[in-house]
Amino acid sequence: MLTFEEIKERLSRKRVGIAGCGGLGSNCAVALARVGTGTLVISDFDIVTESNLNRQYYFRDQIGQKKTLALTVNILRINPFINVIPHDLKITPANISGLFAGCDVIVEAFDRSEEKEMLIETVLTELPSIPLIVGLGMAGWGMNDSIHCRRIDNLYICGDEQTEIGPDMPPIAPRVGMVSNMQANVALEILLAKS
Repeated sequence: MLTFEEIKERLSRKRVGIAGCGGLGSNCAVALARVGTGTLVISDFDIVTESNLNRQYYFRDQIGQKKTLALTVNILRINPFINVIPHDLKITPANISGLFAGCDVIVEAFDRSEEKEMLIETVLTELPSIPLIVGLGMAGWGMNDSIHCRRIDNLYICGDEQTEIGPDMPPIAPRVGMVSNMQANVALEILLAKS
């Protein structure tokens, strides 16, 4: 076992990429910042909206700001010793390798299934040695026992793998938070095992 100081010291040398700064990405980034992960590479092209506040790590006075910039401010307020590298852009197959090469772990935090699929296929093809942690199935509320983590080689799937987001199954803070923190916990497992 490690003390918290030993954990922070080991994590201070690690670099985690986070693709998307919404419900999964913003909360996962904050969890990783709180434990002292040295560098967070965050990427998103969106702005903070009022509808984001039910599940994302932003504040009312940040509505209208770029998510990457607002999240950088929030992370540095929590832990000013983190190196945050924000990229305000849409992630595509053409820029994934450039954004996340050199990361020890990549966290997928997209809303739409086609974006998730694109990131998974690109990372597994172009950056196969980097573990990829994805969130899949977190809509609605309750159903605590359905959330789990499953590993397939270098791919880790967190969530229930079933509940799709829709008008009658919205993404809201409790289950999104459970999955995002599970993603952060899996990242810690990987990062501390590699130390």
